[in-house]
Amino acid sequence: MIKKYWLLFTFSVIIALPLHAQMYDSFVHDGEFGASIGLDHYFGDLNPTGKLNKPKFAGGLFYRKQINNYVGIRLSGNYLFLGYSDKYSDNPFQRRRNLSFNTDIWEMAISGDFNFFKFLPGFPEYRFTPYVSLGIGIFSYNPYTYLNGTKVYLRPLGTEGQGSPLYPNRKQYGTTALCIPFGIGVKYALNEKMNLFAEVSYRFTSTDYIDDVSTTYAPDAYPAVDANGNPTTWFLLQDRSYETGTVIGIKGRQRGTSLKNDSYVSLQVGVSFNLQSYKCPTH
Repeated sequence: MIKKYWLLFTFSVIIALPLHAQMYDSFVHDGEFGASIGLDHYFGDLNPTGKLNKPKFAGGLFYRKQINNYVGIRLSGNYLFLGYSDKYSDNPFQRRRNLSFNTDIWEMAISGDFNFFKFLPGFPEYRFTPYVSLGIGIFSYNPYTYLNGTKVYLRPLGTEGQGSPLYPNRKQYGTTALCIPFGIGVKYALNEKMNLFAEVSYRFTSTDYIDDVSTTYAPDAYPAVDANGNPTTWFLLQDRSYETGTVIGIKGRQRGTSLKNDSYVSLQVGVSFNLQSYKCPTH
């Protein structure tokens, strides 16, 4: 009797294994679309040591086309709010410099994603994978600060002499730049329709002006006073050390450094919804 049941069990396993394999072969994970929220942080001339002490809001949407079980192409759109101030620095010179900025970042990017494990939502054996991502994107930015409670955009002012005939080599920077997002994440399929994921993404950029700080002081670029003898907005914002002591903005003195472009990072968590189809098994 035992031998009979053992033979029946063995026969069932032999039949079931090809059927199970056919299920994998017939299932096609076409892709995902989803949304995420989280935190971001800026790195640059006001935060050269890479502190993570002032995170701000980030959020995004994406669509991923799955090429196979391991490789996908993702189109994403993100909003990030960046900002920082010299007052958060441990460096005495930076605290005396006393500069600050905020900016809205609107980003579009296309990336290639690589899953470390086969990912097949709906199959418990393949519902989790770490992944890496690398791509290229474009983003808009427009740094601003506050002067006596009033919001002032910094780019039109030319705070480092941009656009001044006295500094012909300093052109006004644009409001868009390129970025290279590099991400590391994990995702888990709750069921065949929905996933949870978390991702850290670092952006290398093509600009050093996300924070409006890059080169040297240019205190003679534009008039310091207006027709009424009052200090101009430009003069008050190109060097704010007068608010912390004696003025340090001497012509040619370092205001920032152009040796390294600004960058930013985000940590986001979100949900995605699977797009799937079925095909006839190959055999």
